[in-house]
Amino acid sequence: MTGNAVEVEKGRDVQLGLVGLGKMGGNMAERLRRAGHEVVGYDRNPGKRDVDSLPALVEALEAPRVVWVMVPAGEPTKATVKELSELLSPGDVVIDGGNSKYTDDQVHDVMMREKGIGYIDAGVSGGVWGLENGYALMVGGTKEDVATAQPIFDALKPPAPHDESGQEMPGAGFVHAGPVGAGHFSKMVHNGIEYALMQAYGEGYELLAAVDLVEDVPGVIASWTQGTVIRSWLLDLLVRALDEDPELEEISGYAEDSGEGRWTVEQAIENAVPVPTIAASLFARFSSRQEDSPTMKAVAALRNQFGGHAVRAVQAQEAERPA
Repeated sequence: MTGNAVEVEKGRDVQLGLVGLGKMGGNMAERLRRAGHEVVGYDRNPGKRDVDSLPALVEALEAPRVVWVMVPAGEPTKATVKELSELLSPGDVVIDGGNSKYTDDQVHDVMMREKGIGYIDAGVSGGVWGLENGYALMVGGTKEDVATAQPIFDALKPPAPHDESGQEMPGAGFVHAGPVGAGHFSKMVHNGIEYALMQAYGEGYELLAAVDLVEDVPGVIASWTQGTVIRSWLLDLLVRALDEDPELEEISGYAEDSGEGRWTVEQAIENAVPVPTIAASLFARFSSRQEDSPTMKAVAALRNQFGGHAVRAVQAQEAERPA
């Protein structure tokens, strides 16, 4: 096979229960099926699922079972994992592929081990492009549990690159990072880096757009995608966004954070590791949600107090000087 097709060794086809068939989960199910694996899917949306409940999903799988949970992190994942712990049998394995906090994984692992059920945390990167390109996987768990799920990981990960002689280069796109928790900890750091990279690209875009000297801002950014040291897939996606909306007029400058950036900064503080760039990118997202910054109001008031500098009235928006 060539391109992004998934190669599957004969005799390695496996059965997987997949909980959560949204944008990521649905595409993962399709990629696995293309690779020859059997996927039994459950989702709260009746139009997407193969079975109508978690008990029905467990019943449809042959022991030893492997169930992949792909639902939002936090309470939805905790509730799903708890229910599965009551439905599955010793020897089965649960994989959490969402963006759970690594400490949640450690709690879930203890709960599962008490019942003889294996547990793997899988950090997954690839977004909506993963169906065709594959998903980068960072997993935590025992060697035995990871080996059980390895055919699934092999189908989901990107095709292995080859060296100049045509030999497959191992390691790219998949890593067994360590014990339970290591997978999501690795994905957490990955997402912290992602925050910083996106912030840098965004700031560069804004500076280019702020000057009259540069007449083709999208063209400049597109020129960086080949041969430069800052080329990346994220840069390719920025080019795509600018091609669709050259001045980003259809997009609000409001950026959410899904938690991993905060957790990365928290862990940096706990371990005394300086991460000023990641921290700044996180705080920039907080700033994006403020229509009228209380901090900058205080700055303006202080400038007025010590230097008599002009302030702007909230309603009139006119510069005023003190009497």
